[in-house]
Amino acid sequence: MLAIGLPGAGKSTYFARKRIVPLSSDLIRELLYDNAADQQHPEWVFAALRELLRRRLAAGAQTTYIDATNLTRFFRRPFLQIAREFGCAAQALYFDVPLEVCLTRNRKRQNVPAGPARDARVVPEDVLRRMARRIEPPTREEGFSRIAVVRTASKKSRSRAKAE
Repeated sequence: MLAIGLPGAGKSTYFARKRIVPLSSDLIRELLYDNAADQQHPEWVFAALRELLRRRLAAGAQTTYIDATNLTRFFRRPFLQIAREFGCAAQALYFDVPLEVCLTRNRKRQNVPAGPARDARVVPEDVLRRMARRIEPPTREEGFSRIAVVRTASKKSRSRAKAE
């Protein structure tokens, strides 16, 4: 299952709450550079991520989760190709979260200690806004057998739900 969403959309939190250990680009950065925020050599990071996926599928893993932004078809294509190579169904987990929510969460990361248990990577606001302009929601035409959408409820709808 391929997570898709902006930084701050809740991808890593979603996996942690469900006690899922995904293959993660931030974890690979932590392993390579001792820092999940280190953006050097993204080609190494994603080559390692793809290789780990191949190894898991070759070992017979029934389900593999990938935690990275995967914002465009271009970045998702290699994962879909690997799934096809192994005869696996590829599913998308699309975090359809408003940019303002992601920006707020991103700002709060400054106060969270970094480390493998908690991703505290702060993305510069202009970079996050640029990413938001580029995001392409996943489609079945890309090769996904299923697309699940995760949305964040606004404070207004949450308070309404509590009142009922």
